[in-house]
Amino acid sequence: MELFRIRKDIPFMRHAIVLNAVSAITFVLAVFFLVTRGLNLSVEFTGGTVMEVAYEQPADLEAVRKVVEGLGYAEVPVQNFGTAKDVLLRLPAKAGQTSGQQSETVLSALKAQNPAVTLKRTEFVGPQVGQELVQHGLMALGLVIAGIVIYLAIRFEWKYAVSAIIANLHDVVIILGFFAFFQWEFSLAVLAAVLAVLGYSVNESVVIFDRIRETFRRQRKKTTVQIIDHAITSTISRTIITHGSTQIMVLSMLLFGGPTLHYFAMALTIGILFGIYSSVFVAAAIAMWLGIKREDLIKTPVKTAGGDPDDPNSGAMV
Repeated sequence: MELFRIRKDIPFMRHAIVLNAVSAITFVLAVFFLVTRGLNLSVEFTGGTVMEVAYEQPADLEAVRKVVEGLGYAEVPVQNFGTAKDVLLRLPAKAGQTSGQQSETVLSALKAQNPAVTLKRTEFVGPQVGQELVQHGLMALGLVIAGIVIYLAIRFEWKYAVSAIIANLHDVVIILGFFAFFQWEFSLAVLAAVLAVLGYSVNESVVIFDRIRETFRRQRKKTTVQIIDHAITSTISRTIITHGSTQIMVLSMLLFGGPTLHYFAMALTIGILFGIYSSVFVAAAIAMWLGIKREDLIKTPVKTAGGDPDDPNSGAMV
């Protein structure tokens, strides 16, 4: 399906050096912010207190959030749990206070606002649990990366696998850099979004690589640069349809999903935008610089001396 067709190939690779220089600078800045500022890890990773409170009427989440923020807890997740009358709060660990003291302080503040509120349960998530989640999250990320490399190396060639994984890591590090710079809360939902971006970004790279292989077969007189430009240009309509429709859905979550989905949607938004960019200007350009050629994807039979290469019955292949 195509919304439009561009007749003349756009010379994307002509600007590859400049655009990859911009990517390199952005990547370095993201790493710098990760090292100097670090991620603002949520209670799932750092440990803290989980509280569930109940109201007689549907709870006003914004009012509950203001009460909690007034106690010095910035950007604490406050969400309905089960019904509109039940509210779940995740409080990060606070120096000098035990889990019981935290829950008592918050409950007292909530009762001052609405005496009908009752505490249903409170749980302490220890730092050891948070450390396990960090390890498991990193393990999941490593397995995804390894799977992508193996898949691309088998389906295409190692040069494509290397270029695609560099582009994907570029996307992931930049997402983490945004969260480190703005100190947005990094939760399990955001980690899930990062893993989703890995798969989403590699899908775009595979589409372009597949079109490059197809163009190598059909147009033997074009150079590698011309082949890449043609492959990217011919997939623009598909890119606009798929990424545009996905971005509309993600933006709806970002704008109307509330605090619970806000950072999840933010990570997806950044990942989709940079995923398109990296597939075109990072993955394709790195593959070009690694020296991809027709022979990498299409094995041409070699005839013995005296054989006619145009006659399949003449000569013997070696």
